[in-house]
Amino acid sequence: MRTASSAAMTPVPYRVRSRVAENRDSATLCLEPVRQSLPAPQPGEFMMMYAFGIGEIAISVSGLPSASDAAIRHTIRSVGAVSRALHDAQPGTVIGMRGPFGTHWGLDEAVGHDLVIVAGGVGLAPLRPVVLEALNNRDRFGRVTVIAGARSRDDFLFEIDLQDWARDGSIDLHRTVDVPVQGWPGEVGFVTEPLRRLSVRPDRTTAFLCGPEPMMRNAAKELLRKRLAANRIRVSLERNMQCGVGWCGHCQLGPLLLCRDGPVTGFDIADPLLRTEEL
Repeated sequence: MRTASSAAMTPVPYRVRSRVAENRDSATLCLEPVRQSLPAPQPGEFMMMYAFGIGEIAISVSGLPSASDAAIRHTIRSVGAVSRALHDAQPGTVIGMRGPFGTHWGLDEAVGHDLVIVAGGVGLAPLRPVVLEALNNRDRFGRVTVIAGARSRDDFLFEIDLQDWARDGSIDLHRTVDVPVQGWPGEVGFVTEPLRRLSVRPDRTTAFLCGPEPMMRNAAKELLRKRLAANRIRVSLERNMQCGVGWCGHCQLGPLLLCRDGPVTGFDIADPLLRTEEL
């Protein structure tokens, strides 16, 4: 978690280098700094993205800078005025960026462990850097299982990545859809179905979950039944983040301010909060 300062409230201009349409309502932007670059985000952290003259929203990173390239990737689903403007931004568009903010997935703490990565819908975007880091440092981890779910085959993000991961013999990929169509070669049902069949070493496994809250709760329950400790199950929570630094209070969830104490937290912390309906 990074320390907040007044400078964290000043947007830094980034230019859209490229745009890839992922499906009918989501697109990935590759953004490069116009002048100065912000600190490199870690997997799980988010940036505040400002569409000039429209507004600002929090978006998790879906691709990280490298030593030779300061570009950041964000995958944005068009669901409102700001996200629509960002989603539609074409190469050359300048966007204001603040961050990075929040907590990260803590991959360093999972070194030597098997990884179980479960994503529902656009939840694959914040988890993509986890998969890429695991593949880039394959010798640091044990078995890597990726379970990706979507409403239909046309709703998946990162189709090229998914095809590459399916061909990569070093990870175990499951793709499942709620609504099958003729010719769909993958699995049908919720992400909990392949998760239920998965064998895990509870003392040597770390799980990463991102997607709708009911999906994360049900997936976490499956892992708890397999005797995985709740603090080894990491979830990414979403609320209305407006400042990014824990000052405005809009993202409060019980005792947490998710832009500061999240979005990533252990299920031992998240479970009682998600079970309380009024929160």
